[in-house]
Amino acid sequence: MRTFPLVNREIIMFKTIAIGCDHAAFEYKEKLIKFLEGKGYKVLDMGTDSTESCDYPVFADKVCNKVTGKEADCGILICGTGIGMSMAANKHKGIRAAVVGDLTSCEFTRLHNDANVLCMGARIIAYAQCEVFATKFLETEFMGGKHKKRIDMFEPA
Repeated sequence: MRTFPLVNREIIMFKTIAIGCDHAAFEYKEKLIKFLEGKGYKVLDMGTDSTESCDYPVFADKVCNKVTGKEADCGILICGTGIGMSMAANKHKGIRAAVVGDLTSCEFTRLHNDANVLCMGARIIAYAQCEVFATKFLETEFMGGKHKKRIDMFEPA
């Protein structure tokens, strides 16, 4: 498995992060906010605010609106599997959301796909992985080049 080094580990490309979750991931979200704030990120908590059952698309919309409105540099969404959040997020023009379950996918979704929303599943990964994946996502730069041309194909002209 080949990984690519960061161009500059001192650069923080994403300074403001919008984060949202559903009831299945409330505890992960709360811990992740503290972790990211401890690393110096500004975190916008878009909910949910409890473990009471809720509709994940509502929170995906809130996070994506912050990203597309340029109030946040990127987003993190967490639900039971990450799948529903990624599907809801990708309905938004300008959002490139990817659900990840391993570190290589997390790295390459930034390197090659310039993802701007990270989706994870609280029923799929341990919380410790959540921190590792969020860190990798936030610290990995998009490679550009031939990948930029491909990303441009995602959006209608």
